[in-house]
Amino acid sequence: MMRRWMALSLMALVVTSTAFAQDSLLRRVTTGFEAGAGQAVGRLIVGDNGFCTGALIADDMVLTAGHCLFDKDTGARIPADEIEFLAGWRDGRASAYRTVKQAVLHPNYDRADQTRAAQMRYDLALLRLDHPIRDGRIKPFDTATRPGPGAEVALVSYGKGRAEAPSMQDTCTVIGQQDGVLVTSCSVELGSSGAPIFVIEEGEVHIVSVVSAKAEVEGQAVSLGTSLGTPLAQLQAELVAVADAGSGRVGGSRNNTGV
Repeated sequence: MMRRWMALSLMALVVTSTAFAQDSLLRRVTTGFEAGAGQAVGRLIVGDNGFCTGALIADDMVLTAGHCLFDKDTGARIPADEIEFLAGWRDGRASAYRTVKQAVLHPNYDRADQTRAAQMRYDLALLRLDHPIRDGRIKPFDTATRPGPGAEVALVSYGKGRAEAPSMQDTCTVIGQQDGVLVTSCSVELGSSGAPIFVIEEGEVHIVSVVSAKAEVEGQAVSLGTSLGTPLAQLQAELVAVADAGSGRVGGSRNNTGV
């Protein structure tokens, strides 16, 4: 999570207290969909002293926020093999433990401009695990395009003070959009960066956004999420290109592998 609250000017948004009053509280994941979601959402251990949230979108691929790949104190890029994904981490145990072998940022992401809301539209990273997670209990999520204002969404995340188990907010609201950034009333804290924001329709669960930062709109705390769609497709292409370069199938070298 970015270390300071983003100053956000959203003149087109109409935010009322009702939009927040209808939201559910953040609570520890227990059973049903929550337990299933908790298996494919995991805690990311980043370097020596950082953590974020990530979610499986393939058996060997984790989606998270781009800024999670940097040391929060020095700003240095964290090597991929110093990142670990703990699937379904709860009370000292995970359903699966995997080290990351490749990590790519969206090609348009620029950490130096992270205080600009427009840059959050590219605050995405994909992590390729050293071994796929093939466990019937741990099912990767599908993704979908961003929902419109007023849509109900859900959030599963780890965070400061609740890092030992995933927490879920099963009803929060899309307040609006700006420059490809989804603004929601979901509750986020340090460690929530990279957490998946879901749409749940007729029992189908899709990730529609990834938590990038928190902010304030008219005195109310909100979360800012990077929308998927085209940015995710571009990021997936980047990961394929890096994998091909590493295998010798394409020429040249890249500096986006995180190793």
